[in-house]
Amino acid sequence: MGEGDAVGPLQGIKIVELFCIGPGPFAGMLLSDMGADVVLVDRLEEVEYGYPSYEYRYLYRNRRSVRLDLKDPAAVATVLELVEGADGLIEGMRPGVAERLGLGPDVCLARNPRLVYGRMTGWGQDGPFAQRAGFDANYLSITGALWAIGEADRPPVPPLILAGDFGGGGTFLAMGMLAALLEAQRSGKGQVVDAAISDGALNLMAYVYGNLAGGTWMHERQANLVDGGDWRYAVYRCADGKFVSTALLQPKFLRNFVAKSGIDLEGLGDPSDRANWPAYRERMAALFATRPRDAWVELFDGDDDNVQPVLDLLEAPMHPHNVARDAFVEVDGTTQPAPAPRFSRTPSEIVRRSPSPGAGGEDALRAWGFDDARIAALRAAGAFG
Repeated sequence: MGEGDAVGPLQGIKIVELFCIGPGPFAGMLLSDMGADVVLVDRLEEVEYGYPSYEYRYLYRNRRSVRLDLKDPAAVATVLELVEGADGLIEGMRPGVAERLGLGPDVCLARNPRLVYGRMTGWGQDGPFAQRAGFDANYLSITGALWAIGEADRPPVPPLILAGDFGGGGTFLAMGMLAALLEAQRSGKGQVVDAAISDGALNLMAYVYGNLAGGTWMHERQANLVDGGDWRYAVYRCADGKFVSTALLQPKFLRNFVAKSGIDLEGLGDPSDRANWPAYRERMAALFATRPRDAWVELFDGDDDNVQPVLDLLEAPMHPHNVARDAFVEVDGTTQPAPAPRFSRTPSEIVRRSPSPGAGGEDALRAWGFDDARIAALRAAGAFG
């Protein structure tokens, strides 16, 4: 791994990414990992990322950076020059901000009618919440998703920023842009992709809402098959304080578990009856408390056992399956998740580490057709850090 030319199925696709945080750069990471040439327009001023240094902002990997002050008309003109040669653009500002900067979709599409203009927000471009601030948990709050996650007798638990920012936000933006890019190849016309975290997260809940409508989802937290309610689909503490997950919903998996563990489940009643779940859970908890986690993992090391260790963040890179699939990669001394999904003919790869602001900008602009005089003027203005 290291600095080099892009690889992957999106080679030849060019994207301008206006700096933002969270779901916007996650979408940019997905596209650049798959080979798109994504130029990150970083802010001129320093931004607090929460990382010890720039190489750890993994969401911005595989990009080259140009630093521009978008309050400067000359910087806006530079972005519009990039737009002329781009296939897509990503912006994650509040609705109306890009327009006030002179970089709204009308202006950009006038310069490049084939452009796919990707907009990433929490609440969407319209609606009564459109101008409100918010973060991941706020967006999940109005979808029902946050309410449904956690233990029955405790407050809901925010699922990191996976279901909102990255699942409902960045992933849907990347998917929407890919769909619009395909359509633009046929029609010759670009369009705006309005990706709202609240919309995407709500789509992630389609399974739950379908079962609720069909009467098979209980309207309580931790009372269903896959929300930690069912004793067969749960997490248990082991003797050493570590945890295992079980997924024994299908009869053959439960039979395998009973045979290997020797647990006595007689007299507890119908295992599918919710009224009996507490008794079954108590029996399972007592069983797992008798051995350390890795002893249980060794016992259930079979194809159809469906018992796995709950690894912490330091253990996960060492797991044999992750090692065999190169699920983590080393890039300049940092360990990070490898690109996904996998492609048989045009594999994705991390060819550039996450840039400091301005890193690689001159090379990017040359590749995008900027001449030496234009680059020299930008260098004098501090565009390359």
